[in-house]
Amino acid sequence: MAKVLSDDDIPDDSGVAIEYMIPPTAKRIDFILTGRDQDDRPHVVIVELKQWSSAHRTEKDAVVRTRFAQGESEVSHPSYQAWSYAALLEGFNEAVYDGGLKLKPCAYLHNYISDNVIDHAFYRHHIEKAPLFLKGEAERLKLRNFIKRFVKFGDDRDVIYLIENGRIRPSKMLVDSLVRMIQGKQEFILVDDQKVVYENAVDVAMKASESDKQVLIVSGGPGTGKSVVAINLLVTLTKLGKVCRYVSKNAAPRSVYESKLTGVLRKTEISNLFSGSGAFTEAEENCFDVLIVDEAHRLNEKSGLYGNLGDNQIKELISAAKCTILFVDDDQRVTLKDIGEKWVIEKWATELGAETKSMELSSQFRCNGADGYLAWLDNTLDLRPTANEKLDPTEFDFRVLDSPRDLHALIIEKNESNNRSRVVAGYCWKWVSKKQPKEYDIEIPEFRYRRRWNLSKDGSLWIIAAKSVEEVGCIHTSQGLEVDYIGVIIGPDFIVRNGEVVTRPEKRATSDKSLDGYKKLLASDPAHARQRAGEIIKNTYRTLMTRGMKGCFVYCTDPETAEYFRSRLLAAPPVHASLSGPADSGGRVLPFERVQERDVKPYINAIPLVDLKFAAGAFNSQTFDPTDAEWVEIPEGIRPQEGLFIAQVVGDSMNRRIPNGAWCLFRANPGGTRSGKVVVATHRNIHDPDLGGSYTVKVYSSEKASAGTDSWRHVSIQLKPDSTDPRFKPITFTGDQEGELRIVAELLAVLV
Repeated sequence: MAKVLSDDDIPDDSGVAIEYMIPPTAKRIDFILTGRDQDDRPHVVIVELKQWSSAHRTEKDAVVRTRFAQGESEVSHPSYQAWSYAALLEGFNEAVYDGGLKLKPCAYLHNYISDNVIDHAFYRHHIEKAPLFLKGEAERLKLRNFIKRFVKFGDDRDVIYLIENGRIRPSKMLVDSLVRMIQGKQEFILVDDQKVVYENAVDVAMKASESDKQVLIVSGGPGTGKSVVAINLLVTLTKLGKVCRYVSKNAAPRSVYESKLTGVLRKTEISNLFSGSGAFTEAEENCFDVLIVDEAHRLNEKSGLYGNLGDNQIKELISAAKCTILFVDDDQRVTLKDIGEKWVIEKWATELGAETKSMELSSQFRCNGADGYLAWLDNTLDLRPTANEKLDPTEFDFRVLDSPRDLHALIIEKNESNNRSRVVAGYCWKWVSKKQPKEYDIEIPEFRYRRRWNLSKDGSLWIIAAKSVEEVGCIHTSQGLEVDYIGVIIGPDFIVRNGEVVTRPEKRATSDKSLDGYKKLLASDPAHARQRAGEIIKNTYRTLMTRGMKGCFVYCTDPETAEYFRSRLLAAPPVHASLSGPADSGGRVLPFERVQERDVKPYINAIPLVDLKFAAGAFNSQTFDPTDAEWVEIPEGIRPQEGLFIAQVVGDSMNRRIPNGAWCLFRANPGGTRSGKVVVATHRNIHDPDLGGSYTVKVYSSEKASAGTDSWRHVSIQLKPDSTDPRFKPITFTGDQEGELRIVAELLAVLV
């Protein structure tokens, strides 16, 4: 790309981004160049770079085969990949979506000589949307001219900053997009492995017959798009004339999908599209063209209310269809009866004479696209060792709350905007309210916390029911579905002692059937029984803690377990700042560089360095622009935005998170929920001896109570220290003092 851009007509003040991650996904754009065309319109040129020198054409849309170090495999055509990344960027970034920015994707295969394969007419549709440039000086010149058409004038990085600072648009929920998908509208751009799996599944389904039975097993973890691909296949294959059905063991996803289609399709049509896994005990062989089995790891051996019908659900499903497509995640088996492991499916496919193919989904779209969170979770729950021993909460909003009341209040606050946040728990409390509706199920007396299980009223529709945020969900009504924010109560079945994870099956509620058969297995094979039960408990919490697309908040009934989770977080999110600045009064090198006044672009390349005493009295408007402040460089990895500032925090009341004298990054006038955040607060009754004045830096916590329909009031607010010194005590305000308490700013990062 350096050679391509070596042209005097490409302005030096164009914006450049390399390996730009598209939030909230884990996808990265190789190269971005920004500028303005001859009509002064802003453009973003997106370049997908490939080292390839050869490829093979397939008959699948936008799919090619090429060789990697691990061997040959199918991947998306580079032009499709570039276009899909542009579509993702436009779909998720408000600055792009609303700002009139023109995206121009292309692909550059600088080692690839034209061979009528990668540039075959079969791929013309995608190459037209994202031009393809290959090896050679002539091709390099074409790419250079392509760029010069859209980047004639520089923008001094303004467009890059606009993109980087753009708000993330709400992610599409599959359940909300289902109706439009059934009606034939494209709701989701399938990227990379999703596109490859989808095209292979269509290909397998179309060639399957009674004499050529096909089984496709698709493995993928939480948030990799298994259900999105499954529903896309249901729509596409039905329109291609195939007799298809979406199958799941868990009733919750089916019920939610069916409820969304009510009024759009006739009841018989809906029934013909969706089915439980136990409906095939007497099905004729090959009576379906395609069965699409989501959450196949949840399949059981027997069917029926009493588990006494049929032979084996895996066998029955494969037998009933010419093509069976099964989506699995072995780490989401959450009962002892779940038998849908990949190897078991392969065994039955072989016995039934089916040709079997396995594929994998890895693209991460849940948990803010943070692959590191999933690896950290596996390590923290002791499912498998990974290199991710610590979690950076700036990558994914993960918090440990001090009480279940705080947790539920935080989720209720998050839920107010779009009804996409819920509280769930491990099944450690009996379902008392089933027979006594006025009784409470989950009671934690020391916090005066009482809630009911979700199953009493909303049942399988709990995750979308308007009032169900008041209740607590369980694994059975949340698996296979997603929300924006999930609050998880970790019960006594999962504890930590001296840094070691301990699972306690005996602490599960007797009304939970997940561990049915445990006692019998314990008597015959104690070691295996404990190992299997331990896996079920860990898998349950892993599944619950990966339902959130934007954040996961936890409360642990066991204090030592809570401290364990806290110890696995980076106490001060690492910000890679320059250490070459001047020294402070204590002789320490400052973690920032000052910016000369003539070079300052407020909140674009610089933020103010302020005295917290001044800040506490100066934030009287939404814009903080102190005229006498020094300006310093924005720490690396931080998105430019108004309201950021750096200040020094002194004292030991927060020394577990903020060392005495540390320089910290703050954001002024924070919006949204504050529970669990470190804030700068001011009130006339605050007298902070460390900071000297009527303001303080503490952890915010509140208790709320209902104030009528869909409204809440604060009963009390606490500003809590987080210190190794027990002499520091919380500062408590009653609800009627709330109006006098001002939250000036929130902590984003500790710089030193």
